[in-house]
Amino acid sequence: MEIGVFLTVILLAISSPFGIGAQFGEDYVRPQPRKTLAFPRRPRHSSDPQQVHISLAGEKHIRISWITDNESSPSIVEYGISPGEYTSSSQGERTSYSYLLYSSGNIHHVVIGPLYDSTIYFYRLGGQGPEFHLKTPPSQFPVTFTVAGDLGQTGWTESTLKHIDECEYDTHLLPGDLSYADYLQHRWDSFGALVQPLASSRPWMVTEGNHEKESIPFFKSGFQAYNARWKMPYEESGSTSNLYYSFEVAGVHVVMLGSYTDYHADSDQYAWLKEDLAKVDRERTPWLLVLLHAPWYNSNRAHQGEGNSMRASMEPLLYAAGVDILIAGHVHAYERSERVYDRGLDRCGAVHITIGDGGNREGLAQRFRNPKPEWSVFREASFGHGELKVANATHAFWSWHRNDDDEPVQSDQTWINSLISTGCVGEDRRRKKILLAS
Repeated sequence: MEIGVFLTVILLAISSPFGIGAQFGEDYVRPQPRKTLAFPRRPRHSSDPQQVHISLAGEKHIRISWITDNESSPSIVEYGISPGEYTSSSQGERTSYSYLLYSSGNIHHVVIGPLYDSTIYFYRLGGQGPEFHLKTPPSQFPVTFTVAGDLGQTGWTESTLKHIDECEYDTHLLPGDLSYADYLQHRWDSFGALVQPLASSRPWMVTEGNHEKESIPFFKSGFQAYNARWKMPYEESGSTSNLYYSFEVAGVHVVMLGSYTDYHADSDQYAWLKEDLAKVDRERTPWLLVLLHAPWYNSNRAHQGEGNSMRASMEPLLYAAGVDILIAGHVHAYERSERVYDRGLDRCGAVHITIGDGGNREGLAQRFRNPKPEWSVFREASFGHGELKVANATHAFWSWHRNDDDEPVQSDQTWINSLISTGCVGEDRRRKKILLAS
């Protein structure tokens, strides 16, 4: 048995919160479970790009990441707005890592730009191989985000990705738990291959979950594979860690926080968050979103209370800044709240959405606490994805699409008014700035 397999078996045995005999939800009968998808191992000695994905890298720039197994393959991207006609090129960096008996391929990261908004670009990697294409996000409203956390690599994941691919969206948001490699590094390769059709054509913005840790005491620090493979714009946003950063799309400022790195008042993440929020210009970006992995408001029995410490530390900062929506994963079910702050209803608090139900192999968190808290509006233990269509400075339409039946059934939907439009941000901005500076 591989060392990684042995470690995985032990860790799953002691940490999985989902029992075989868990009860189904009260009003929805699900089909049979689906198996983890089977993929061939990463092809060796190939210079063709593999596991291609893109992410935002500052204003009007895109980072393109891919893997090759040929040492001579350069970290170069050629691109243009017509197929086969590459009028520009950019060079970048190359890295790799080893994990126990596993050695990664060469991981390339190249930033291209400046780019036009809402434009299709065609690109080639390493000076050879197939042509890919991407579409840049818009610079003005409307803008659409798709959201799915805790993806994994099962038949449920495949269904989720199919439904996302059918959307007209600009950027995908993933609040942690990507590959569920869990120490078996070849699963990072198969995950990269699985998501490439989508992730190579639209920006995928991710933050880490607990399954990205992969730490081994005295041998390996955490997040080695995640940081090497999924480089996000942390440097561009003034962060010193790939585990937390921010970016902007059209009129939306998005903050990606790390649930598994220090978040207390004396931490680097806290100091960075405070500074980042103080820079937000709500006239230029009237919407403020936050993503993290472990939810702060959760009425499911799974992972109950795991976000409480982070909430106690950081919620006052987010409230002072007027965060509109906070999206989390971790719990393998869907839940949407009213606006809430300090564990109670508050018209100036954030709407909290838990969406850790992309399709992972651990199954669904099927047991909710009763009675339902007053802040909880809708909850259901099903796999699916979300769509956030930000129409303008004051209104956004949120919908959650169940995928258990291979069709994206829209189970929950609501219009969300921005805090700009409700008076919670604007006239009260002075008080909030004072609190942020304290």
